Amino acid sequence: MKHLDEYRDPDTAKKLLAAIKSITTQPWQIMEVCGGQTHSIIKHGIDQLLPDNINLIHGPGCPVCVTPLDAIDKALAIAAQPEVIFCSFGDMLRVPGSQHNLLSLKAQGADIRVVYSPLDALNLAQLNPKQSVVFFGVGFETTAPTSALAAYQAKQQQLDNFSLLVSHVRVPPIMQALLSSPHNQVQGFLGAGHVCSIMGTHEYPSISSTYRVPIVITGFEPVDILHGIYCCIKQLEAGQYRVENAYPRIVKEMGNEPAQRLMQQVFDVVDRQWRGLGSIAASGLALKPEYNHWNAEHRFAVTGINPQEPTQCRSGEVLQGLIKPVQCSEFGSRCTPEHPLGATMVSSEGACAAYYHYRRPQHV
Repeated sequence: MKHLDEYRDPDTAKKLLAAIKSITTQPWQIMEVCGGQTHSIIKHGIDQLLPDNINLIHGPGCPVCVTPLDAIDKALAIAAQPEVIFCSFGDMLRVPGSQHNLLSLKAQGADIRVVYSPLDALNLAQLNPKQSVVFFGVGFETTAPTSALAAYQAKQQQLDNFSLLVSHVRVPPIMQALLSSPHNQVQGFLGAGHVCSIMGTHEYPSISSTYRVPIVITGFEPVDILHGIYCCIKQLEAGQYRVENAYPRIVKEMGNEPAQRLMQQVFDVVDRQWRGLGSIAASGLALKPEYNHWNAEHRFAVTGINPQEPTQCRSGEVLQGLIKPVQCSEFGSRCTPEHPLGATMVSSEGACAAYYHYRRPQHV
């Protein structure tokens, strides 16, 4: 494996940029389906270095950003219970719900703790048998296996004071939903490398052939992204539409099969709401009925929460790639990382946050 610095090498990046410019003869629109890739693109100015007729569209690849409002409100309702220790990844604490967020609830005295893994929450449950410990499981297929492992271990141990609030989502269905939209602008995809490290690449050929779009799996470093763009443009210019793995040091065709088997054992594939995007068929993961005892939605009876999305936030349009963050009138004024109107301004992987930190209007 090459040293990581080689994937940040300026000379290699210059050669790839020259190669991209040499083969590009017409306008192309490419979407990256990963918030980490979006962050890297904006931080390093990759989109500004490309030929003017290549437009990078930022997709719904930030797991925090796409977690639906009803899941946040369910989390708030559970975390407010006096006997609960509510555990979450840190970037979820400031995501706005209908009225407030987990951080403000913590300031009011709720026992809300930042953990780095659902197994940390499982350990807390073992150490605090008189309290109910809940883990907020969010994210794509990258983080779902560890949630599945926590649920599996809780069942094996019959750990009655542990449960999960699950809001995991799947990447292939959202790609299909975007391509099926009448507003679709996407002509090629940069696939999310970390998701494919778990799930492999075998789900993508049918999408590529059905919708006639190249899908190039790539990583997160500048050279990775430029190589992915080059491969995608090369296919588009040749009228080819296939799945290409440009991240072979991490991604294998079949992915991590033990992780997939564990997910299949614990989760069912379900329809899922995406924040700002609505319901997407077969795009979510939910605990199987035999895990209902460890399902926080059932345990705390929060299944009937159905809030309305705030109208002043245009994050849904950002997540679909219909607008850039700077095209929102609230960007950088009423909506900032300190006072976000929507989730895309909260997470470090959110497009709005990336533009705020690296591409504010006065710097464009």
